[in-house]
Amino acid sequence: MSNIQYTDKTPTETDEKAPHHLTVMDVSDYPDDKQVIAENGNTVTVNEVKIAEAAILAESEFTEEEYKRVKRKTDLLLLPLMWWMYGIQQTDKTGLGTMNLYGVQKDTGMHGNQYSLLTVIFYAAYGLFEFPSNVVLQRFNMGKTLTIYMFCWGIIVLCQAFLHSWAPFMVLRFLQGAFECTISPGFNLIIASWYLTREHNARALVFQSANAGWGIVVDLTMYGIAKAAEKHEGGFAAWRGIAVFLGGQTLLAASVAWFMLGTPNEVRWLSKREKLIACARVMSNNAGTDLTGRKTWKWDQVIEAFKDPVMYFQFVNAFMSCVCNGALTTFGTVINKSFGFTESEVILYTIPRSVVSVLWFVVVGYTTTKIKGTRMYFMMVSCLFPFVGLLVIALLPSDIKYRWTKWGMYLITVTFVIPMFSAWSLISSNTAGRTKRSVISSMCFIAYCTGNIAGSQVMKAKDAPHYIPGTITIASCMGVEFVTIVLWRLYLVWTNKRKQQKIEQMGLTQEEIERKGQELGAEDTTDIKNPFFM
Repeated sequence: MSNIQYTDKTPTETDEKAPHHLTVMDVSDYPDDKQVIAENGNTVTVNEVKIAEAAILAESEFTEEEYKRVKRKTDLLLLPLMWWMYGIQQTDKTGLGTMNLYGVQKDTGMHGNQYSLLTVIFYAAYGLFEFPSNVVLQRFNMGKTLTIYMFCWGIIVLCQAFLHSWAPFMVLRFLQGAFECTISPGFNLIIASWYLTREHNARALVFQSANAGWGIVVDLTMYGIAKAAEKHEGGFAAWRGIAVFLGGQTLLAASVAWFMLGTPNEVRWLSKREKLIACARVMSNNAGTDLTGRKTWKWDQVIEAFKDPVMYFQFVNAFMSCVCNGALTTFGTVINKSFGFTESEVILYTIPRSVVSVLWFVVVGYTTTKIKGTRMYFMMVSCLFPFVGLLVIALLPSDIKYRWTKWGMYLITVTFVIPMFSAWSLISSNTAGRTKRSVISSMCFIAYCTGNIAGSQVMKAKDAPHYIPGTITIASCMGVEFVTIVLWRLYLVWTNKRKQQKIEQMGLTQEEIERKGQELGAEDTTDIKNPFFM
């Protein structure tokens, strides 16, 4: 049995002067939703205590083969679903760029900067609803919540096919942003609840690779829809058919996810023993289980998050990456067309870029799993390719003879998503404390939104179709992001050295260090307050 002690948060009148301490055995008779105070002052529910204690005690009882079997089952059932869902979310979000190639502005009477405002309103809603949606994810069934949000935005995307003016388009894009804001932070929390710290980056990159992988499938489908619309000129416009397809795939995925998506204690496809194995397996992360800290919002962790330099590294990294993302998502197809390609060629020649993206994801994911401490080096390298590529595109003359050189430079810019995606997985790996993790995640995605809004605005209409000043701007952002990641890694190395020195002074055995780290994690202790969290 663990040595953790708890204090009844609502003692009787007799106990108020001297609150009694409770062991895990004492609290076992309490109602599951009753709150108690751990030795370090954190408030936890009795149910969290039971599950964490069971996981700690059971960690050494299961065989390595049992752990591997549950991990394989998770990889086979959960990761493909997350890959599909994430790919759909990305194509729903960026589908507007392809719809723009086939006359959405003309058919809805847009003029001036009204088209770019559709991106602004999307990310404004995304950022506005990010924080409250993270609170909802923390307090309720995560799998079901994410599925409901996805079903709602699927209906919204479907409705866009039947619009005839700009104003209702703005309303639907606002609602789309409000519902799509949960998918990335929710998926990162799910990854953290299933996998070991060293597995976070590779598993997160699996579903994030759908940004390109599922994009290939969707690009080919949209190409087919556009060709069919050309044969039936005067019928259902190509962009409307694309919106119907995008909305339909979203509703289908949400229907499947309702029965499959969730954390270890939520899903139906694990037995009771397998759920315990899944929880016990991640105790070495020193961050508790998927239920730790779920029912309590802790303001001390909010304050700590805003004092932690890591949050600001995350914010700057996300903002700089998303300035590039916002610009290329909104205007990438137009820039590509300016090289000297037709609308259909733009879609087809985007596919090799997606293939390169998937291959780079595989390289990064595999290497970071096998070689410890390489994640941030890949983040740095992945900033340099787009920095060079974008500068060459901007500085080469606007002559059709350079179109394949520019296409090649545009091809290598695809690595810009790695620093952003890997940083999201760092939230799961490097931050403990459920509330603190939610706050940093929310701030990161607020930076994501503001960066995308800024990116969509750096491309000025007067600079069309080549957008040279905007291209130089986003190249500069990749340079700033590179410097940020270098400084961020130096700070983390310095922090770990300080913690290691303090641990050595304690004179504990390795077994004691691991056990104390797990117990503090089970109490929802933050990474800063847990001296054993590296």
